[in-house]
Amino acid sequence: MRDALLGIELGDVDVAATALPEETTRRAMAAGWKVVPTGLEHGTVTVVISGKPFEVTTLRRDVETDGRRATVAFTRDWAEDAARRDLTINGLFLSRDGVVHDHVGGLADLAARRVRFIGDARQRIREDYLRTLRFFRFHARFAEGPPDAEGLAAAIAERDGLSLLSAERVRAELLKLLAARGASETVAEMAGAGLLTPLVGGVPRTAHFARFVDADREAPDALLRLAALSQFVSEDALRLKERLRLSNAESRRLEAIGDMTPRLDPADEPAAKRALYRLGPQAYRDRARLTALGGGDWNAAIALSDRWRAPKFPIAADDFKALGLEGRALGRALKHAEEAWVEAGFPTGRAEIEALIEQASSRPERSAEPDRLPKKAKSRLGQAETPSAASARAIQSLRRGNGARSKPPSWASRV
Repeated sequence: MRDALLGIELGDVDVAATALPEETTRRAMAAGWKVVPTGLEHGTVTVVISGKPFEVTTLRRDVETDGRRATVAFTRDWAEDAARRDLTINGLFLSRDGVVHDHVGGLADLAARRVRFIGDARQRIREDYLRTLRFFRFHARFAEGPPDAEGLAAAIAERDGLSLLSAERVRAELLKLLAARGASETVAEMAGAGLLTPLVGGVPRTAHFARFVDADREAPDALLRLAALSQFVSEDALRLKERLRLSNAESRRLEAIGDMTPRLDPADEPAAKRALYRLGPQAYRDRARLTALGGGDWNAAIALSDRWRAPKFPIAADDFKALGLEGRALGRALKHAEEAWVEAGFPTGRAEIEALIEQASSRPERSAEPDRLPKKAKSRLGQAETPSAASARAIQSLRRGNGARSKPPSWASRV
């Protein structure tokens, strides 16, 4: 009802009814519609018509509340049902004859772009502490100007109740708030009132968040906005995961963004390519968008992930096994070779790749005690040939083509 009056495209359509859930179910099934018993204890069933779900809830009144959930009794009184809701703009009804019914002053508040609790604000919050977040979320979405003074005072007075909420409920409400059009101003109000730290921990970066919101209005990204607000070092991603019970996909995305230092440089394309290779396209775009707040022309750097793909790393374990490396020494050599390949600008030429293999296989840390040497090297200990010498000899054989290998090196098929 609220969105329709504001001319906003409708998403979900919720239906209120005097009929009990059993009667709603009977009538829906008689009409040939699918019925899902969504929350019978609260009077809600979902009726699916032509693939679209409609939640149908029997009118209710609260019997008992504990700050997280309510025990309800059914009623046939529309005013009684409206009075138990949280905000005036959420207490409007539209009857099937097209008449708007307002028992709580929601129409006036909607016209004034004002978000206000129904009745006593503190009492509404005590009934369900999630209403504090809903108050700010709907303010960020619909309101103009500062939050309602009574509602803000009640939220501050009852802020300890936020600790009673499940992380899952907080996460869902907070991400919706962060995606709202007025998120930056609302988040600043919440931070000033001491209401953000209990939710996300750490010190919220409200100025950084506001700059990001200004650049993110076209297609709001709630998770990236959360990172702009609360993530600066890698450990912050783990904190947010625990605090908000983020999904695995959400957690992986924040962890991939990682540490916001060192910053990317939009003018250094080779460095940007190295970052894109190491981070992957999604994390690179996320990091670039967050770093762009520091200034500079980032359009080309952000677009790099669409126009450039790094070649496949052309060196494999077999290239080092052929030189007698195995175990940890092989793993270290492969890692060093890849790092050197990236730093060199992703070369694909034969001579360059051979040089990378030689360099990585000859690193000093490979010269360990005899029991750390590759098996082939151990068998020649009496000859005292070091791994570096063996590597150099193998590389030279490859270059001369003297038959040390009867077929091209394995990397040759990968470039």
